[in-house]
Amino acid sequence: MTIDTTAINQGMTHFDGFDAIWLFGYGSLIWKAGFPYLERRPAYIHGWVRRFWQGSHDHRGTPDAPGRVATLIRKPGAICHGMAYRITPETLGPLDVREKNGYLRLITELHFCNDRDGEQAEGLVYIATEDNAAFLGDAPYHRIAQQIAGAQGPSGPNRDYLLNLATALRELGVDDPHVFELERLLTPSESIKE
Repeated sequence: MTIDTTAINQGMTHFDGFDAIWLFGYGSLIWKAGFPYLERRPAYIHGWVRRFWQGSHDHRGTPDAPGRVATLIRKPGAICHGMAYRITPETLGPLDVREKNGYLRLITELHFCNDRDGEQAEGLVYIATEDNAAFLGDAPYHRIAQQIAGAQGPSGPNRDYLLNLATALRELGVDDPHVFELERLLTPSESIKE
């Protein structure tokens, strides 16, 4: 099941009149921007953890066999690392379409990594909350890994999304036990792909 959130996101006016906006990416946006940007910097946000709990019916799966992609779940005290992009407002249109399957824009405070002054900026993040129609929620790790192993959509195999994300997080020096456990379950044997 899908819900097109494009119109809802395009109705947001918080950054109207700005020349540039910071966008925080925590899933495929870390390793596959696919849009023009003015600047790219490692960053993190407080109070969220990355989880493969969102269904993908339009990119990494199909309506009959949805894949699983990352969303953020609230967790007090947690830190989620990713990549921040400074973009022009025009870039939001294509991003709203890319993230249309249940993701909504949320205003967040970004903290930039490796910055001695502790620089912060207000920005946007796309989050698929549990009240969207494509939300799959928690499941045992082996079931999530099996679903990822078997799903494929217009953007390619779901497993590529997970493996590319794990690689990108390592390159950033980020330890994400959720992502790395799914990667471990997906890669030791080819039997899980069947």
